[in-house]
Amino acid sequence: MSPDVRPVTESEFADWLRACRTGFLMPPVVSEELAADRLPHFDLPRVQGAFDAGRCVATYRSYTQQLTVPGGAAVPANAVSNVSVSPTHRRRGLLTRMITADLAAAKERGEIVSTLIAAEFPIYGRYGFGPATWFTEWSVDVARTGLDPRWSGPEDGGRIDLVDGEEARKLGPELYDRFRAGRAGAVDRDEHWWRVNTGVAQAGPEPWKEPFYALYRSAAGEVEGLAVYRAEASGWSDAGQPDTELAVEKLIAVSAAAERALWQFVCSVDWVTTVRTGRRAPDDLLPLLLPDPRAARTVTCADFLWVRLLDVARALEARTYDTSGTLVLDVHDPLGLAGGRFRLEASSPGGAARCSPTGLPADLAMDLGSLGSLYLGDESVLRLMDLGRVTEEREGAAVVADALFRARRRAWCPDMF
Repeated sequence: MSPDVRPVTESEFADWLRACRTGFLMPPVVSEELAADRLPHFDLPRVQGAFDAGRCVATYRSYTQQLTVPGGAAVPANAVSNVSVSPTHRRRGLLTRMITADLAAAKERGEIVSTLIAAEFPIYGRYGFGPATWFTEWSVDVARTGLDPRWSGPEDGGRIDLVDGEEARKLGPELYDRFRAGRAGAVDRDEHWWRVNTGVAQAGPEPWKEPFYALYRSAAGEVEGLAVYRAEASGWSDAGQPDTELAVEKLIAVSAAAERALWQFVCSVDWVTTVRTGRRAPDDLLPLLLPDPRAARTVTCADFLWVRLLDVARALEARTYDTSGTLVLDVHDPLGLAGGRFRLEASSPGGAARCSPTGLPADLAMDLGSLGSLYLGDESVLRLMDLGRVTEEREGAAVVADALFRARRRAWCPDMF
């Protein structure tokens, strides 16, 4: 018989966590303490499981999230996470049953987009998602950067202080909210996020390891940046010199001065010979702020946040556009939730746009995943047209659309969820 797919009950939650850990190849052991600690932070009606003979064999959950779009608005999103299918139950349509029900419910609630981070690239396009942000990670050879080894602090009158987790938890939320208001692709962080990421709340069975927190304050005393890092692979070279890798976990800043100062700080820590940057925006100030940018070697460049539109008209009206123009978009939704033909009119650069269903002839045709890739301004209409994912129905429409959708800075989501 086909497994039963349904919301999880409180008594089944520990088994659901075990199945989720199994799917992600983590030790399939869940203590009562861990289940009790995590349960209050899950909205059980939005936590689905597939059950076969009373045992959970697939997992899925969603929750409401705020996603920043070009122009700074935060739109309500249906964030999808903890998706897994046990290896004994693959290729049985369990994900399709869970995700189609969840997306329909999200649309009914009024959430206008859905988001996720795809562990595997080929899965989610068939459900209307498209990669909307990318990231780059660099490995920095500190000795080669050309930075002044005698640097002892910002020259602009600002200062950098090492603080503890409590101080980071106190000052970080307001700083992050200022940051995400200016970065398309960023998502909100609730109080539980800050508790987990400063070691107060338990995220898993693994013991917490306290990182270092470096806080940048401007000359006026304003908090403008925060870097979180750890010392990894510490040792000594054959020449008897310290040889330590510093791993940046998070680095956010609301001013260029703060961002430059924090990068210079992590590259100046004694004993550190290599800095791993973590997942950064592809147009990060690093590596070009280094006197020798080639000291930063690209380690990874990959897709990260995927977006699916649930309400095309509301989603396109929520963001701004840097040029004016009018387009009629014919959008195909493989699940039949949000497709149709829509007229988008951006009448003033940087201002609000209007979008509504229409019966007018289409200027461009595309699937919903392609529109998701374009939504945050990071992808090129012209490139998608060359790839065969966008069809130009009216000559010249692709050039207009490319100018409309592209944003000034590349979209970036700094958080895994």
